[in-house]
Amino acid sequence: MALSVASIVRGPGEIAAMVVDVTKAVFTSKFQLREFIEQAWFITSVTLMPTILISIPFGAVISLQVGNLTGQLGAQSFAGASAVLAVVREAAPIAAALIIAGAAGSAICSDMGARKIREEIDAMEVLGVDPIERLVVPRVLATVFVALMINGIVIAAGIGGGYFFTVIVQGGSAGAFLSSFTALASLSDLWIAMIKALLFGYMAAIVGAYKGLNAGGGPSGVGRAVNESVIIAFMILFSLNSIVTAISFQLIPQNGV
Repeated sequence: MALSVASIVRGPGEIAAMVVDVTKAVFTSKFQLREFIEQAWFITSVTLMPTILISIPFGAVISLQVGNLTGQLGAQSFAGASAVLAVVREAAPIAAALIIAGAAGSAICSDMGARKIREEIDAMEVLGVDPIERLVVPRVLATVFVALMINGIVIAAGIGGGYFFTVIVQGGSAGAFLSSFTALASLSDLWIAMIKALLFGYMAAIVGAYKGLNAGGGPSGVGRAVNESVIIAFMILFSLNSIVTAISFQLIPQNGV
């Protein structure tokens, strides 16, 4: 029983310790510009197409659902504001979380795991090179940067899709859609969405790096580490989303109509 409890506590504790180490290394270590650019390009290459493919149906589904709901309530003029609010507050950060954890996090985990089983990490430690500063920090910063870009793409695509389905498909008023943008949503909602994307990218990269650095058992062990990193990242990111949303509702006054 003691062993099972220790194993349950050890994982989250080690991840929390790695979060502290990475955060400290971000501000104290030398910025690896070349590695940052290479990793940002790599992460973009594995996340850009899923982002585009996910953002369009996200905007379509939200616009159709919100348009039908506002029509039933007799508030068709606020369909645009409601769709924008839903996309900016929740849809875009959730889409970013899914893409970052599923694509970027797993790619980082597989890369670090492959280095681990080839004993490259051990060789770096023998040479006095800190893997956290040399490998993890550039990947974390690159993932944060790409997560912010993904969030912006999903917001833009969601709003564009909302306009298309609300105005073109459902026959709504273009003027009412555009004029109602600021009725419910505000600039603070955009900042909250960006903060969520930043936290999602930060945590997904750290979880992926942690599972990769602790992979063992050959290629099959790397595969298990990738699966575990995706599951853990999903749980952490959705928990973070709930916490940030609850805090934002308490601290930021909400617009009314």
